[in-house]
Amino acid sequence: MDGPGRGMIAEIVRRRCREAADLIAGLDGQADRIAAIAEQYRRAFVGGGTVFFAGNGGSAAHAQHIAAEYSVRFRAERPPYRAMALTPDAPGLTAAGNDLGFDQIYARQIEALARPGDLLVVVSTSGQSPNLLEAARAARRRGIAVVGLLGRDGGLLAGLVDDALVVQSGDTARIQEAHLVIDHIIVEMIERGGAS
Repeated sequence: MDGPGRGMIAEIVRRRCREAADLIAGLDGQADRIAAIAEQYRRAFVGGGTVFFAGNGGSAAHAQHIAAEYSVRFRAERPPYRAMALTPDAPGLTAAGNDLGFDQIYARQIEALARPGDLLVVVSTSGQSPNLLEAARAARRRGIAVVGLLGRDGGLLAGLVDDALVVQSGDTARIQEAHLVIDHIIVEMIERGGAS
């Protein structure tokens, strides 16, 4: 089976790299919003709170990746920060999904684990995921601040979170790449400024 030729592949590589670079370069226009979100993370850590991360698919992997950057380390040697992804608990997720419905898998964990001073970060390329909407509602009921790293137009989540950073693109892969850059910047800012 013949695939695209080397020249066509090289052109696709160049095009995708330009698209990603242009989207990332455009984030500098949201520097103040990123700084405000970093302050939300910092406040939670300084107050002894936990930052919870939740997402679906690639955004679930993002949640685990970023939680590890806080609880282990990013660049600096420092004490661990209280951060966890809500995705790795397979028994809890499947029990909640089976018994309560998939839209409750994160909300149930927030109800069980979150306390005042914590922060929930929902990561969604669409802003429409029912389970993240329910998690945000559960957090709000408990007085937990919610940050959204969102895509497209922010979706319904944009109206449920305290702070939203919306990557305005219709391309899921580019949105995910931008979310990772944003969170890496925030981790670096937290480590530089200290949060203990």
